[in-house]
Amino acid sequence: MALKARVEDGRLILNEPTDLPEGTVIELEEVDPFANWSSDQLDRLNASIDRGCAQARAGLGHSAREVLAELRARRG
Repeated sequence: MALKARVEDGRLILNEPTDLPEGTVIELEEVDPFANWSSDQLDRLNASIDRGCAQARAGLGHSAREVLAELRARRG
């Protein structure tokens, strides 16, 4: 069972429904989502982020409002 928590004021806040009995102690482990990525994959990801940032600085980006409007229009 995977549970999600957020950090707030240095504490883990867990707000997920569970079937675990009251008083159950669980162990949480931090997961690095990029741990299994190769250096080539990370390099390509960083290059893509750099290109996106350069496009945004050049005024070629779109606002979140525009993107959401486009997605809603596609959905019908």
